[in-house]
Amino acid sequence: MNVRSATPTLAALLVVGCFWTLASAPTPPIQKLRAREIGVPFDGLPGPLNAITDVAGVEIGHITLISGEGPLIVGKGPVRTGVTAILPRGKDSVDIPVFAGWFSQNGNGEMTGTAWLEESGFLEGPVMITNTHSVGVVRDAVIRWRVARGRPDPSGYWWSLPVVAETWDGWLNDINGFHVKAEHAFRALETAAGGRVAEGNVGGGTGMICYGFKGGIGTSSRAVRLGDANYTVGVLLQANFGGRSQLTVAGVPVGREITEAPAHSRLPGASSEQGSVIVVVGTDAPLLPHQLERLARRVTMGLARTGSVSGNGSGDLFIAFSTANAGAFRPDGLAQAQMLGNDQLDPIFTAVVQATEESVINALVAAETMTGQSGHRAVALPHDRLREVLRKYNRLALPGQGDAR
Repeated sequence: MNVRSATPTLAALLVVGCFWTLASAPTPPIQKLRAREIGVPFDGLPGPLNAITDVAGVEIGHITLISGEGPLIVGKGPVRTGVTAILPRGKDSVDIPVFAGWFSQNGNGEMTGTAWLEESGFLEGPVMITNTHSVGVVRDAVIRWRVARGRPDPSGYWWSLPVVAETWDGWLNDINGFHVKAEHAFRALETAAGGRVAEGNVGGGTGMICYGFKGGIGTSSRAVRLGDANYTVGVLLQANFGGRSQLTVAGVPVGREITEAPAHSRLPGASSEQGSVIVVVGTDAPLLPHQLERLARRVTMGLARTGSVSGNGSGDLFIAFSTANAGAFRPDGLAQAQMLGNDQLDPIFTAVVQATEESVINALVAAETMTGQSGHRAVALPHDRLREVLRKYNRLALPGQGDAR
């Protein structure tokens, strides 16, 4: 890749001792086939992009690290990992917090910064996703990135508890080689953008496995109309969970039907679920923190539609934010905020469930077969066989019918 000249912001980062590497590259939003396009039927009406970026202002950045092949040499590779950044108001408005809530369906995982998020009700900065052993370096990098960007007031940037979440990619990646560096987190943040979102083997999802197939990043959205108002609910997730026999697509037991492609467990011979899933929900609906926690809880129902039982070894951690109420965070004076009444929330809850389900299947459809360290292999969900199974159960959607189950 060609390394672009550093902007003033990046120059400040370079001064503190961090340098770009040729091993990393921003992941362009290459448009792959998505689940609807191969005939998977889903409930609900998606937004124009069917992505979390349908929520105005949300930006996504991926840095994908892929290098080497052959036997594992700790510290050298092979490398199959990365970083994903989610900025609720975009990088130019990162200092304007958003109301947020979070939920742990099963806590065998990590999402930093959630104690203060729960206490304060605000998400102050981006959400980052990476591999399990890179949480610390990414967390520290976010602080350094925000310090370098500074604040408009003379006090500068004093304090931060970033939100960084993880899933384990050690079956494919040299996870103990610590290949994710601070500059990769910087790059994910600086290259974050709206528009189409790359899915599958990208960013933090590069080395992930889902339902015994290659997993990774997936996203979806739903348009919601409440009275005279239109709202959007978007989901982005990092899918690294589930056993092959559990996979359910549009109500069809796809995992039990597709047995010819070998299922590669993260731990050879393991009979129990060993993976995790991180889910980020964004909306422009005016909701307060306790209501956003309720949205985060509904993620579990979307995952269940795809077959998840949230096993003991799975870290299932979810966060939800609202980009409404931009003036609610202020150091003094009386803050004003609006909220939807609880009796109006059922369509929002439904949208979370639907978009979560579709995001998982989009991650599987977009992912490609990957061979990683020591020849470990994760096979992509075969599109032709998926269509055959859906047809067998009379669930294959005709063109233009993918949003009506």
